[in-house]
Amino acid sequence: MPTGIIGAQLYTLRDYCKTIEDVAETCRKVADIGYAAVQISGFGPVDPEAVATIMQDCSLTVASTHMGWDRFLKDLEAVVAEHRLWGCAHPAIGGLPGEYHSADGVKRFIDELQPVAERLASEGMDFSYHNHNHELIRYGEKTWLAMLYEQASPDILKAEIDTYWITAGGGDPAAWVRSLGPRQLLLHCKDMAMAPGREQRFAPVGEGNLNWPAILDAAQAVGVEYYLVEQDLSYDLDPFEAMAISYRNLKAMGLS
Repeated sequence: MPTGIIGAQLYTLRDYCKTIEDVAETCRKVADIGYAAVQISGFGPVDPEAVATIMQDCSLTVASTHMGWDRFLKDLEAVVAEHRLWGCAHPAIGGLPGEYHSADGVKRFIDELQPVAERLASEGMDFSYHNHNHELIRYGEKTWLAMLYEQASPDILKAEIDTYWITAGGGDPAAWVRSLGPRQLLLHCKDMAMAPGREQRFAPVGEGNLNWPAILDAAQAVGVEYYLVEQDLSYDLDPFEAMAISYRNLKAMGLS
């Protein structure tokens, strides 16, 4: 049976995480669905210590986070303290500002990342990058994302492949997961469905057209630790129900 922890990317529920009371209620509902872990993202201005208490009360592991790159550059000690408080070993960013999206930008990011990654490593933490589709723009013969993972050592940069956005960029999520091997600790599980008018839509996992058997086989092969469910937009579906559908479908696919 496939193994791995199913987590909820709370950006999906960002409209329900504006206050600490919202966060508490949202985390209770997420735990009731069956999720054992969360990724903190999209929160309003809430107290990190109160968040830690909520996670403990709901028996939720903070698998990862998404924070802006500027926080890592300008407020690293506070970032470290927050992750230590939450017991989170996998901080991440959801992307980079546009000025990094060039061949030269890859080198700039890696140079800036080196001391950040070293400080995180001293605390037993690593650092992951989450992609969208624009990282699959080609610069010469290679995509920006390929250059990033070729040039950055696995010691300083881990991967958080997003299955929807790789597909939207014309890539194969299963192939990307396999190619990144053991640096692929976090996987963003996000499905893509087609709507009338050729509209690509976010969908609960298993309700769209992605090849989940291939994706999960690849994830198992490389040792993904956390399968983080995200749905940027739920459209007419209640986002909590969307998260519940994804959870049930991943369980039905064999994830323990």
